[in-house]
Amino acid sequence: MGSEKLAMEKAAEVARSMGFSDDRIEDLKTAVAEACLNAMEHGNKLSDDTAVAVTLRAGESSLEVAVEDSGKGVEKIPEPDIEAKMEGKDKTRGWGVFLIERLMDEVSFEKAPEGGSVVRMIIHLERGTDQ
Repeated sequence: MGSEKLAMEKAAEVARSMGFSDDRIEDLKTAVAEACLNAMEHGNKLSDDTAVAVTLRAGESSLEVAVEDSGKGVEKIPEPDIEAKMEGKDKTRGWGVFLIERLMDEVSFEKAPEGGSVVRMIIHLERGTDQ
């Protein structure tokens, strides 16, 4: 682990050059890190023999980030029980997808053609705008 930091910094660098606000860049960094960690842990099962690919695609007013694992793939998991977590009753993990979906403007989970899965995330310069 640790490669997620490189991916989030590269994404932040591109977003900064596009004029994203500091708050939006922080949202992006969190989502990219979570997607990379999920791909490494759940998709690739922490195997050193598998890779995670991160692709950045800049548009006029949005940035798309695709995180692809090489393993058996990650499927969208059920949302955590927020009330139980807030009350301290649910100690399980599982906030990654929840955070990604709330921080990004568009998110999809797809099977990769070669196996594995891809998480596609799009963040717009301005929250709530559509392309």
